[in-house]
Amino acid sequence: MANDPRAYIGQAGITGMTERVLVVDDSSFQRTVVRDALADRFEVVGEAENGAEAVELFEAYEPDAVSMDVVMPEMTGIEATAAIKDRWPDAVIVMCTSVDQQEKMMEAVKAGADGYVTKPVDAEELVGEFESHLG
Repeated sequence: MANDPRAYIGQAGITGMTERVLVVDDSSFQRTVVRDALADRFEVVGEAENGAEAVELFEAYEPDAVSMDVVMPEMTGIEATAAIKDRWPDAVIVMCTSVDQQEKMMEAVKAGADGYVTKPVDAEELVGEFESHLG
């Protein structure tokens, strides 16, 4: 696992902050935006580009929270949210969605999502959403 290019310790991990976050999005650009927004406050433990990878990495690293895209190949963010919440009900999952995906957000909430932010992601809003659920 230490050699897994999808896993790493962000800046927050160096400073002793304990909340651990997994970033999930099929866009590498969007993963970078989210990772950079979270890295000063949380330990970003890895990145996944689809829902199936998200479930796999969640099992491997058991982070406290997940930033989850809604629409992805192989397994959607909604399906991945349901799978993670089924096994780890205390996991915090914040969906990152386009403004025009309100119907999808209702599905995500039913699947167990704890909150959401809209794209383009505002760093302060994203950090605030995680902080409101993590304590």
